Amino acid sequence: MRSTIVCHIFCTVIDNFGDAGVCWRLARQLASEYSWKVHLFINKLTVLKHLAPGLDSKCEQQVLAGVAIEHWHNLRFTKPISTVLSVANVVIEAFACHLPPLYLAAMEKCPSRVVWINLEYLSFEHWVADFHLRTSPHPRYALTKTFFFPGFDTHTGGVLCEQDLDVHRCNFIKSLAARECWWSTLGIPKPDPSAISVSLFSYENPAIDALLEQWRDGTDQLVLLVPEGKISRSIARFFGHPIGSRAFAAGTNVSTCSLSIHILPFTDQLGYDKLLWSSDINFVRGEDSFVRAQWARKPFIWHIYPQANNAHLQKLDAALTRIGLTLESRPRDALIRFWHAWNGNPMYKILDWQDFIQHREVFRSRAYAWADELAAIGNLAKNLSIFVQNTLK
Repeated sequence: MRSTIVCHIFCTVIDNFGDAGVCWRLARQLASEYSWKVHLFINKLTVLKHLAPGLDSKCEQQVLAGVAIEHWHNLRFTKPISTVLSVANVVIEAFACHLPPLYLAAMEKCPSRVVWINLEYLSFEHWVADFHLRTSPHPRYALTKTFFFPGFDTHTGGVLCEQDLDVHRCNFIKSLAARECWWSTLGIPKPDPSAISVSLFSYENPAIDALLEQWRDGTDQLVLLVPEGKISRSIARFFGHPIGSRAFAAGTNVSTCSLSIHILPFTDQLGYDKLLWSSDINFVRGEDSFVRAQWARKPFIWHIYPQANNAHLQKLDAALTRIGLTLESRPRDALIRFWHAWNGNPMYKILDWQDFIQHREVFRSRAYAWADELAAIGNLAKNLSIFVQNTLK
């Protein structure tokens, strides 16, 4: 086995930021913690730039945070691979993207062993453990790919988590100066300790109006922190601004009754972690922010990526079953009702904030314990590294 593992990660961004976010985290962790030589091919540099501000989206090839990054498009692979780059000994195609045919052909001809990984999407569903590390031969080439499933038990690949993440979280929370600096950098006064701070990162959601009404008219002072994006445009509409208006751009601050709203600039991944750590409740979406909310050890609400025929609700139930496993019936039922109503389940028509927030302390305790359970599984990068090293022996 080579002393240094060379890894090529291929990522096709479909929409939103999740695919790019996961691949960027994985690439950085493999490079920094396991000394892999990582090359990330991604088809939308403009999307990655939102998460990695040091990136030059107009530069086709560059190195950032120890990772070689390249704009992946078909023109790059129209001549023999050997004249452009060497095939890696670990090849990861993220989320069922398709490797370029010329690259596949070069993999077959590679004189040394190539570990071909299909990194799958995250799910709580039980079948994930059965399919993790299953193999599939290519129909034409003498190549076999291995399906690597992130997940939430010891029979899966786990989820991404840097080795020092919890140390950074604890240091930030314990440091009054660090927390005050964070609020000051955003230009927002630090909320009164009696107020509830909520971060809101979600897809467009028709339930947002009902939630804003409850926050506005509630008895608790609520500070709402919203990264600029689709949901901030929905909030602008709630306040009577036309669709497409820039009225609720980053830097906007609005107060009405019990609700104070602050629209934040879209941040890099470290900045988003600090947002999660600084909030009492976190609304998250998709995969990447969902995982980071779990490591933040704060109560959270998940907006799962919607699918046709409400297929996503089964995945939502699988998550609720695991996360709510040790909760007593009343808080567990409140959690189920709120998550399903927020995700548009027609069986749960009422989105009741008070029903949810009355169990805040119980949810906070459970979030802390859940992060410990998750840590015991081992993080995805570590589990992937162990698998690769065992395969290449």
